[in-house]
Amino acid sequence: MSKPAIRFQRSNFVVANIERALTFYRDVLGFDVVFIKDSAKDSYSYDVFEIERHNKMRFAVLGTTEQANVMALTEVPDAKPIIDTPRRSAIILEIRDIDRVLEQSRALGLKVYPEDKLITKDGREGREIGIVDFDGNLVVIYLITKAAA
Repeated sequence: MSKPAIRFQRSNFVVANIERALTFYRDVLGFDVVFIKDSAKDSYSYDVFEIERHNKMRFAVLGTTEQANVMALTEVPDAKPIIDTPRRSAIILEIRDIDRVLEQSRALGLKVYPEDKLITKDGREGREIGIVDFDGNLVVIYLITKAAA
């Protein structure tokens, strides 16, 4: 069996505190924590994320029952929240229990954007809402509520 020409491994967000971030990613969104480990002192993340070497990083890999290792959180204690706009990246998640996620996100004090109507290219309709995590990372959640005509 040959390898595909490209395979998406996972997304990664830098966070200042993994435990705090997990109150959103695990407890609200429903990701499973696959593992948490200390990053190696020579981790390539120091170079590509331009993290100062005095920071002791930790790394959490998240997944779901259906999708293993789909996301990672890299903890950098000195990381400042992202405040630049326009936002440069986001993860997009289809969420079945969207109202619970919105309620719990607001309860955590996260920024929840006003809901918008989603119309897909194939004519399905639904709801979409943006949520900003504790560190300024954008998560857009959606739910399809009407099949294409």
